Amino acid sequence: MNSGPIQRYRSQVADGRLNPDPAQRMAVEKLQLLYMRLREYNPEQPKRVGLGFFGWGRDRLVQAPVPGLYLYGGVGRGKSMLMDLFFETAPVSPKRRVHFHAFMQEAHAGIHAARQRHEADPVRVVADGIADRATLLCFDEMQVTDITDAMLVGRLFERLFERGVVVVATSNRHPDDLYSEGLNRHLFLPFIALIKERLEVHELDSATDHRLNRGAGETVYFTPIDAEAEAGLQAAWERHAGGPGAPLEIGVQGRSIRLERHAGGVAWCSFDALCRRALGPADYLAIAEKVKVLILAGIPLLSRAGNNEAKRFVTLVDALYEAKVVLICSAAAEPDRLYPEGEGSFEFRRTASRLEEMRSAGWGR
Repeated sequence: MNSGPIQRYRSQVADGRLNPDPAQRMAVEKLQLLYMRLREYNPEQPKRVGLGFFGWGRDRLVQAPVPGLYLYGGVGRGKSMLMDLFFETAPVSPKRRVHFHAFMQEAHAGIHAARQRHEADPVRVVADGIADRATLLCFDEMQVTDITDAMLVGRLFERLFERGVVVVATSNRHPDDLYSEGLNRHLFLPFIALIKERLEVHELDSATDHRLNRGAGETVYFTPIDAEAEAGLQAAWERHAGGPGAPLEIGVQGRSIRLERHAGGVAWCSFDALCRRALGPADYLAIAEKVKVLILAGIPLLSRAGNNEAKRFVTLVDALYEAKVVLICSAAAEPDRLYPEGEGSFEFRRTASRLEEMRSAGWGR
């Protein structure tokens, strides 16, 4: 029987997958309350309430809104992990979990298409389409840094709330700090007020960065590529992600990058998917911005014959290194032997040095 996120959380603490954390416990209790409110929620079936004294007299149908949750706090505190526990157990359908940046990219594309069809109100059309496909929307890493997003998001969410969509969001910032240095920020303030009205704002005020604690001292570089390495990657996924995960689409300059699995800021992808495709610096920077831990499977021996793949791998490592992303990978050889000879092997030494540093205990602190 599905008993909600709090039971999942207790189980993972009991079996050692999670360390006890009072701040996480308080946050999961908020999510459990929302879970209970959603058990019989249906935005298409309003409730009947009385209008007279103490409910006596004539009554009418109203749609009782279910308040969502805005969970904010520092990096590595467990916000995404807790939201994943909630999303997996949430007793409502349809539901969707999506990175906020990818969601906004989709919204812009939908509005452009609606304008091409000469719709009278493209934002309303897009919002209604979203509401038709998701009664519950869970957003990871809500942040607004772009003027076009800032001008759109208020109208979009106003309509979603009118349709009864329930929103859960994680962020590193309090709502008052969203778009804090943005152009024409006064036009964005009504959206902040809307978020504070329709979502309960809760700080996950933990002193512990669990991302670092989980990574300290663990093996993160597996070689050679064999069954033992595969088992090591799978164990790392369970340790860091704590759930089955789902594909993640990241929008970059009008294109979309698909990561094979993602949960709680942890992504799994193969070398082929990231380095044998025509991806560039902007793509790798976007990936490094969206994930805290990247599990990369199947790094082969590199050579001049595969120079494009080698160059992309170098660029990927640079992006992960600068963003302090934890890299867990399987590879055909140790870092200093991945590019054994030929043109480009000398330049690869810097990448090998970075891979060595990234496998050291405490990387990312």
